[in-house]
Amino acid sequence: MEGSRALFDEMHDPSGAVRPAYREFSRWFSEQDAAALERKHRDAETIFRRTGITFNVYGEAEAEERLIPFDLVPRILTAAEWRRLTRGIEQRVRALNAFLDDIYHRQEIVRAGRLPRRLLLDNPAWLPLMVGQRPPGGVYTHIVGIDLVRTGEDDFFVLEDNARTPSGVSYMLENRETMMAMFPELFMRIGVETVSNYPRRLAKSLAACAPPACTGRPVVAVLTPGIYNAAYFEHAFLADQMGAELVEGSDLRVVGGRVAMRTTAGYKPVDVIYRRVDDDYLDPLSFRPDSMLGIPGILDVYRAGGVTIANAPGTGIADDKAIYSFMPQIVEFYTGEKPILANVQTWRCAEADDLAYVLDRLDELVVKEVHGSGGYGMLIGPAASREELEAFRAKLVARPDNYIAQPTLALSRCPVFVERGLAPRHVDLRPYVLVSPDTIDITPGGLTRVALTEGSLVVNSSQGGGTKDTWVLKE
Repeated sequence: MEGSRALFDEMHDPSGAVRPAYREFSRWFSEQDAAALERKHRDAETIFRRTGITFNVYGEAEAEERLIPFDLVPRILTAAEWRRLTRGIEQRVRALNAFLDDIYHRQEIVRAGRLPRRLLLDNPAWLPLMVGQRPPGGVYTHIVGIDLVRTGEDDFFVLEDNARTPSGVSYMLENRETMMAMFPELFMRIGVETVSNYPRRLAKSLAACAPPACTGRPVVAVLTPGIYNAAYFEHAFLADQMGAELVEGSDLRVVGGRVAMRTTAGYKPVDVIYRRVDDDYLDPLSFRPDSMLGIPGILDVYRAGGVTIANAPGTGIADDKAIYSFMPQIVEFYTGEKPILANVQTWRCAEADDLAYVLDRLDELVVKEVHGSGGYGMLIGPAASREELEAFRAKLVARPDNYIAQPTLALSRCPVFVERGLAPRHVDLRPYVLVSPDTIDITPGGLTRVALTEGSLVVNSSQGGGTKDTWVLKE
């Protein structure tokens, strides 16, 4: 798993031969005119800009709106590869949901000595208000994104769990729509599993989690922080595609023990809220009193069974990277099985021996904040300057419990389109999982993020990465 290991190329085997997944695509690509493909590449950018698929970059002098780069070469997985992945993803998602239910009830995993209690009590993502509370249908994680990396033909590892408000699914859908618009003949030649029905499946899955107070057809709404949020395009896109209402906190209020939405005919009860607002801002009466994004009293309605909030409040603790380091034990504890998908080796800097190891090898490791996301607040040791290493060393010594460390992975590479043809770049994969009381539904494919800079291992869009369509071949 170390960076010195030979890199796995997903299109070509070590002899240079094209792997089975890419054979028909390779034949098609060899028939194409390079200039025409370059025009198509530019056309894709125009489509994305016209559609409004942008994101905001924060932390600069001014928040800057950028286009996420799109690469026209798909990332391709065989049906057999996907079957292996889905078994592991489903096992992990079941364990995550069982873990969340346990930590907000009897905490059997803590009683059994398999998880330190401090990881709950000292964690800002753990919500005491959820203790004893079971969501409608027993579902905590309605939408989950499991970030995967590949290092070999059969070697997939979970890099991160996204159980709070996983983003990026709109890019998965728009990437596919753009590819089908540009290269319809390619989809005639190659059988690819569909992803376009994701919004319909999402709406069905959310409706299946309606609260006890719902008496008719469930009313579903997407709660957005508003137009200035980095992912606002996705919120509006999903609401439109699902046929759901797009609302802000100011559109909702508590009326007669229900959360109701303002309409031209007065206030109408809402049954399921797909929230894209963080826990702290959901209810100014329970969390931050200065929040203008949430709904006063929504937590009381939720706890009384009057509304479903997806994902459930308090699920963010499953995103914590210190909790992640215990996921092999968590999976085994709740499923009775060994994990099908392994974690990346992880050192917990809160533990003295692990901290000493990390400090001794800081220039070889990737160090991450336990609550961090989006590529922010991390150190990639091999790419860091001496000054950056020393500055991060001081952070580690001051707050070791705030960090975990991992080896620099030899991420697999997929081809991207460049002026000279195809060139390999590092990728990861975020499959999207929908959970309802009786079903775990995994969309075939997901969002492939790609490090467009040669040699770079950072795929996050906020750090200059791009995206590509992900194909799962039909049998």
